[in-house]
Amino acid sequence: MEFRDLKHQYAVLKEEIDKNISEVCSSARYISGPQVKELEQQLAEYVGVKHCVTCANGTDALTLALKAWGIGKDDAVFVPDFTFFSTGECPAAEGATPIFVDVDERTFNIDPDKLELAIIKVKSEGKYTPKVVAAVDLFGQPADYPRIKEICKKHDLLLLEDGAQGFGGSINGKMACSFGDISTTSFFPAKPLGCYGDGGAIFTNNDEWAAMLRSLAVHGKNAENKYDNIRLGMNSRLDTIQAAILEVKLKAFREYELNDVNKAAQMYNEALKDTNLVLPLVKENFVSSWAQYTVQLPTSVDRNALQTKLKEQGIPSMVYYMKPMHIQGAFAGTDSVNADCPVTEKLCKAVLSLPMHPYITKEDINAVAEALKINI
Repeated sequence: MEFRDLKHQYAVLKEEIDKNISEVCSSARYISGPQVKELEQQLAEYVGVKHCVTCANGTDALTLALKAWGIGKDDAVFVPDFTFFSTGECPAAEGATPIFVDVDERTFNIDPDKLELAIIKVKSEGKYTPKVVAAVDLFGQPADYPRIKEICKKHDLLLLEDGAQGFGGSINGKMACSFGDISTTSFFPAKPLGCYGDGGAIFTNNDEWAAMLRSLAVHGKNAENKYDNIRLGMNSRLDTIQAAILEVKLKAFREYELNDVNKAAQMYNEALKDTNLVLPLVKENFVSSWAQYTVQLPTSVDRNALQTKLKEQGIPSMVYYMKPMHIQGAFAGTDSVNADCPVTEKLCKAVLSLPMHPYITKEDINAVAEALKINI
């Protein structure tokens, strides 16, 4: 059993993917070929925004957004404590201070009430200037943007949506990666929409920011002349081959994969409903793209021992994430460690992610459920 069965997916899409790769190789336009622009147009249309700027990976996407806004020293960026390292790493690398905020115990996303308290606290202390809320669409479900956007407007903050895991999710029909002033995603192979290497994209409706992002992504170039460098940027482009692969995978994602992965989540919910596991909750009018299907184990269960038993039965599992952001060693000695995040600390000890992808069978889901029932 595969945790995320990319081999099966390739077998299904092989003919179209191989054809697209061959066309790129025949043209020899490996960098900035026409497929990149075509993909950007398709992604912008799907998400429902004016601009899509592709880049080398999801981490660069976050960095480019922060650079476009001029985020740096003495600025505060509010980040969920329960997430992948990049969301906090990127503002810190720009010289800003990540302020880690606790999350909702059932959705795993940033808690709006605790977010506002953190903003008020930073304002009252006066050491840092609140600038950005970097919300994350964890495990596929968009964060609570109706609430978060109100808070950002109230406190005059920019909203950066980290949709690395959320592409394809939605709230009341509005797609993930369209909620932020700037939104980003990752095309890492295991993401809901993944390529065959690294890749990322940035979304915005702001013309000025889009132009800035395109410049920053290619060494700060002038729009008309790449050898006229008008600012300091970076080298962050999506390869043409990856764009050609993503065109095929986006079509499959839109036509059936998103629907099928949601069917798989419902099968898991049904198979595990009578256990003492805490199952993931998708809020009313929200749709998840199920980057992960993550349960919470009872405190009585030894997670390491359970994973070993599952592995012996050919069932892979993963822990996302086992350490809160505010106690990561990279932030030691900074004010980022001053976070009160008991929910995150609890989740880090309890979460377990199960095999999940659009091609998983009911038989595999039942096998996972039976193994869990026996061992918990």
